[in-house]
Amino acid sequence: MFDFGKKKPNRSDAEEIVGSWYKQLISLKNDFAPLKTAVVHPTDAISLTGALESAQENLIEPVFVGPKDKIMAAAKEAHLDISPYQLIDTMHSHESAEAAVVFIRSGQGEALMKGHIHTDELMEAVLNKETGILTERRMSHVFSLHCHHYPKPLFVTDGAININPTLTQKRDIVQNAIDLFVGLGLGKPKVAIISAVETVEEKIPSTIEAAALCKMAERGQIKGGILDGPLGFDLAISPESSAAKEFHSDVAGDADIIVVPNLESGNMLYKQMTFLSETEAAAIVMGARVPIILTSRSSDALSRMASCAMALVYYRRSMVS
Repeated sequence: MFDFGKKKPNRSDAEEIVGSWYKQLISLKNDFAPLKTAVVHPTDAISLTGALESAQENLIEPVFVGPKDKIMAAAKEAHLDISPYQLIDTMHSHESAEAAVVFIRSGQGEALMKGHIHTDELMEAVLNKETGILTERRMSHVFSLHCHHYPKPLFVTDGAININPTLTQKRDIVQNAIDLFVGLGLGKPKVAIISAVETVEEKIPSTIEAAALCKMAERGQIKGGILDGPLGFDLAISPESSAAKEFHSDVAGDADIIVVPNLESGNMLYKQMTFLSETEAAAIVMGARVPIILTSRSSDALSRMASCAMALVYYRRSMVS
């Protein structure tokens, strides 16, 4: 189990606190063999650097999938040596996504990693009903954020895959996030289903769905977490707000997982936290045959490395246990 404590860090402690989370996450890889990972269309220095640094940490064994000339040019420009690693040559980004999925379906790979390619283009190949890597579970995206003024990692879902999920799809989204949290050895998560208000309002559908999800958890349709909702975001993360509003629950003020109403709200929340609050983020897609390491194309190498660590630990502990 991780020990993050309950005290909120001050600004001067921020870098150390955030770095500590990533160090703890990455340190868990020591007992596991690296994931053989298809890195999809890594035609820029950032995606190549993230993959190579993750390989140096023994988090992944990269297989680069994309146009050879573009990948080699990016490596040369960034002074990176990719010669020790397999490279699958393709004509363009669409073919890169398809070839990477074929590599996974053939049993040769254990994870996918997004390079310099649009999420929609990668996921089109993943979601193909005949040639993709679907499971019975709805796929969803999970951010793991460590904020300067929150005492522990905060998971946010789904801000990248499901645009306007149904109640049934939200059930899978919640379960995916719980499974990841538990698979990383973080214990039993407190899950906040957030909306604009903390009361059930007919005119705000997300409040009705939040209440339904909590009832589904009571009935055993969602397992492994403690759910509460609807909750305003302030109530989910702030003990002071909970006290001021005289709102009491097992989740309020101490959430581990934030479940947003839709992709727009989740994506905006993530970007607000990363750009305005200097929050660090790691991210993977859950629900496919293998974990998909899916960060923003602008994500730095540290974020990509932390995402690889998260995929490795989850896969080795949960998917092949």
